[in-house]
Amino acid sequence: MSQSLAKIYTHIIFGTKNHANLIDDNIDEKLFSYLGGICRDMECNPVIVGGYKNHVHILSLLSKKISAVDLLEEVKKSSSKWMKTQGEQYADFYWQRGYGIFSVSPTHVDAITEYIKNQKEHHKKRTFRKSISDS
Repeated sequence: MSQSLAKIYTHIIFGTKNHANLIDDNIDEKLFSYLGGICRDMECNPVIVGGYKNHVHILSLLSKKISAVDLLEEVKKSSSKWMKTQGEQYADFYWQRGYGIFSVSPTHVDAITEYIKNQKEHHKKRTFRKSISDS
């Protein structure tokens, strides 16, 4: 075979340091767009980016040219620096050290997309800590 094909969907989840509710309505859509742009720049095309108050979800295709660790490092580093430039209320913004990254079957992309789309509604019923402790 003279060509290579990689189609690996990843669901990435990480939160703010100490689960601080710093992703407010004034910044959330801009942040999600910025995160998607970082992924695109790294050839890890995002399907959807979303989240709620203290965490984000990124569903993207992982480029065959980059490792998951390198993607996560760049996404977190660049977006943290960017957040600090968005106003005084974000001057102490940091992401937590850890993260979750999971492979997603192409048959489940639509379900994960809907889950990410509905984060605000989902977290009216469940806190982020409760959601991750059930995993």
